[in-house]
Amino acid sequence: MNTTEQALKERIKELTCLYEVSSIIVNTNEELIEDTLKAIAFSIKKGFQFPAETEVDINTEMYSISTHKRAGSTIEISSEIVLFNEVKGQLIANLESSRFKAEDFLTEEQLLLDNIAMKIGNLLERLEIQKNETSLKRQMERADRLGILGEITAGIAHELNTPLANILGFAELLKEDLTTNNKQTNDVDKIIKNAIFSREVVKKLMFFACEMPQEMKRVNIVPNVKNAINLLDATFRKEQVKYIIKIEEEEMWLKADPIQLTQIIFNLLINAIYFSPVNGLVTIEVKTLKNEIVLKIRDEGKGLTADAQNKIFQPFFTTKSIGDGSGLGLSVVHGIVSSHKGTITAKNNKNKGAIFTVTLPK
Repeated sequence: MNTTEQALKERIKELTCLYEVSSIIVNTNEELIEDTLKAIAFSIKKGFQFPAETEVDINTEMYSISTHKRAGSTIEISSEIVLFNEVKGQLIANLESSRFKAEDFLTEEQLLLDNIAMKIGNLLERLEIQKNETSLKRQMERADRLGILGEITAGIAHELNTPLANILGFAELLKEDLTTNNKQTNDVDKIIKNAIFSREVVKKLMFFACEMPQEMKRVNIVPNVKNAINLLDATFRKEQVKYIIKIEEEEMWLKADPIQLTQIIFNLLINAIYFSPVNGLVTIEVKTLKNEIVLKIRDEGKGLTADAQNKIFQPFFTTKSIGDGSGLGLSVVHGIVSSHKGTITAKNNKNKGAIFTVTLPK
């Protein structure tokens, strides 16, 4: 075979390789990405002058694909994989250095590698954009649902407030006339107790709907955290749960409603205690950034399911046992944090348990 025929044959191999890689990329999606990269790696081998001896590696931040792991030294050519104008990986073709020289790689093979690296970068960019679009769509749907629920909740809270106040007021008046009858007094006490409980539920509904008036002022979060922990110290001991506090400074100031700030800390700590096993550890961490205060509360419980992570801040959703929670605590926290123009996230720890992160502007 003469030089021209050989060059033509190599060119056909390269074009066939490019066509095959393009076909693989067109038919892929996020779930198939690892298999796609493997198929691309093996297709690249076919486009090289020595396909049986050429091995290919695709290395990105998320994936590491190789057609074969060589034990000895190699010679190689490579091309950068670029995503959103940043180098995020490498595409490498290599040969055994004991059998080949750097000159055995053709100029066209470097161009082929560059072309395919660009296609891989475009593919990963497309999948990242699709992933972000899906995530944003879910967030918008969730925000819409929470907005509608907020409006409904505010209406319910206002409608219940007046009759509850009347029940409580008349029950207390009735109690004054029943001082001699223990059974009737006990019954009225039950009415008062349940009316007060219902009023607290209404308060939580109004907090969730951001209907409670706020008194924003400069607050040092450190005493609030320590006071909440002191008040819950008996609960920690009763549930046999340990805690550790990590606070960088004694003064971390932000603009917040002091009562609502305490409610954020209280609800998150109570939640952490509830889901902690015996001898489990709750970690409370507070740190200050340039324009934000970050509060993190970790537990060593069973963590969050995928479903729970999506619904954790929705009102009336709870993973607690029946009778142990109304499903409003974390909704209230979410509402308060949002009203303070902050953010709250819930995710699983790497080892075990969950971590709630609250970020509030200074």
